[in-house]
Amino acid sequence: MTLVTLREVLQPALKNGYAVAGLVTLGWEDMRAYVSAAEAEDVPLILQAGPSCRAHTPLPILGKMFRFLAENSSVPVVAHLDHGYTFEECKEALEAGFTSLMFDGSRKPLKQNIDETAAIAEMAHDAGISCEGEIGFVGYSGGEKSAGTDPAEAQQFAYETGIDAMAISVGNVHLQQEKEGGLDHERIRAIEAMTTVPLVIHGGSGVPIEQRTELARESRICKFNIGTELRMAFGNALRRAINADASEFDRVTILKQTHDPVVVAAQRVLAAFKEA
Repeated sequence: MTLVTLREVLQPALKNGYAVAGLVTLGWEDMRAYVSAAEAEDVPLILQAGPSCRAHTPLPILGKMFRFLAENSSVPVVAHLDHGYTFEECKEALEAGFTSLMFDGSRKPLKQNIDETAAIAEMAHDAGISCEGEIGFVGYSGGEKSAGTDPAEAQQFAYETGIDAMAISVGNVHLQQEKEGGLDHERIRAIEAMTTVPLVIHGGSGVPIEQRTELARESRICKFNIGTELRMAFGNALRRAINADASEFDRVTILKQTHDPVVVAAQRVLAAFKEA
């Protein structure tokens, strides 16, 4: 298989009642494990490079890593920029070989968010790739509070930007370690009534697995971003490897021991979204 765009994986998901996981990567070890998990489950995958990943590894390097994995994978893989904050950053990702750009203007006034997202969507579509935007602010566990998506604003945003996917704020929170609460079904249904664009849930680690499956099959939510629970799986595996042998200093030997546990954790995530 090879690289695909976000639109190419989300439109079939929308039609057939399943969702695709956007798995947040931090480095080679986890992104490789995610692809192995997707191959084991025989599902498409969205590899995502967020701000903390980009702070550690430059976008041109990440683009090559994503493309290498995609081109050697047996399943479709999207190379996705997560939470790009400027036109320049999105342009750099496009030039680095990403096939999907997520521009986050959710903290900005509606008109500014629409105008800036539309410009990035136009750039992406001119290059033959996809664009995701965000309307309504998704907050952070222990940090900034969320601002729920207004359905009428979501309709305007989707129509005027021409995006391929729309991230919404419906009770989801970034960096949530516990699956404490569910999403706001009433707000989701109100948004669905106003637009036909595929919907995206950021902060998916905080959503109970049963609700992920239900929404994947019975709503227009076609993409769930999952990061925190997989970072926890990686960190726990790394801690066990280090503690198992205090004399071991070779990082390749240590990091290899994270692979299988992260594959198992990622398979559990991916299985919840599969077509029934």
